[in-house]
Amino acid sequence: MFPTTVAGSMPKPSWLAEPDKLWAPWRLAGKDLEAGKLDATLLAIKLQEDSGIDIVSDGEQARQHFVHGFLESVAGIDFAHKVEMGIRNNRYKAMVPTVTGQLRLKGRVHQMEARHARAHTKRKLKMTLPGPMTISDTIADAHYGDKVKMAMAFAKLLNQEARALEADGVDVIQFDEPAFNVFMHEVKDWGIEALHRAIDGLKCTTAVHICYGYGIKANIDWKQSLGGEWRQYEEIFPALAKSRVNQVSVECRNARVPLKLLALLEGKDVLVGVIDVATDEIETPEQVAAVIGEAMKFVAKERIIACTNCGMAPMRRDIAAAKLKALGAGAALARKKYA
Repeated sequence: MFPTTVAGSMPKPSWLAEPDKLWAPWRLAGKDLEAGKLDATLLAIKLQEDSGIDIVSDGEQARQHFVHGFLESVAGIDFAHKVEMGIRNNRYKAMVPTVTGQLRLKGRVHQMEARHARAHTKRKLKMTLPGPMTISDTIADAHYGDKVKMAMAFAKLLNQEARALEADGVDVIQFDEPAFNVFMHEVKDWGIEALHRAIDGLKCTTAVHICYGYGIKANIDWKQSLGGEWRQYEEIFPALAKSRVNQVSVECRNARVPLKLLALLEGKDVLVGVIDVATDEIETPEQVAAVIGEAMKFVAKERIIACTNCGMAPMRRDIAAAKLKALGAGAALARKKYA
């Protein structure tokens, strides 16, 4: 009961990339970088196992960014001439590459770290991929002329890599869709359809992660403007409940999301965010267990998976490690309290 996992990313070691940054520049190059990525993946797995995490992630140690780590393996994209574009409905601006031709995978994307992780853990393994809607909101288009058409093209490539990851022995494949709580109408119109194309044919567990973003200033400022209750999920949860995705990952700890909205995800396993990644304050096991207890009012306890609110990539590594230990200990406490 209450198995534990992480949303995906974890901080990278300071010898691999500059610490405490979201777009952390690599500190290694060439063969040293490739070897360092694999070494860091093992460290991420070891930390999770020692912390009592049941479904471990590669920690996204081999990619610089959760979206662009995938895009770098896609042909038809110009990275040499980036343009400035508003992201997440102009919440903040970023320099992004441009789609200039027909999209296709150059080869495997995450084979190296997936197989390495699979060979070094006996626990269930989770890998993350960016969702097609979020990709289409994080790249400029000079080829398709239609955001939906471009998103569906990305969904096809995501499915290609997801099927290969499943063959590599990955147990859970999660698609990260922070854009789902920004473009609520589009989620129902075509976002879930794009997600279905991305998971087509998969037999492993599938998940979608929706949250209010990393603990960076642009996201924190945006959340302060959302009022006393964050009800964006109210519009999309019923559609997600009808979808073919197995799990939904949401932000709960220190969020203003009314937990009663979780009841709208009937029939889905819910990855309940019990660890706040937007603060350096370390949760206590009692606080973690309390969030699980509150979620139980609206989600069957057999369907609750204890998780982090979002990725931990920009966090201090020691803070992230302490929070993971609190996650493992808090879930263990919840099992004693609510079994």
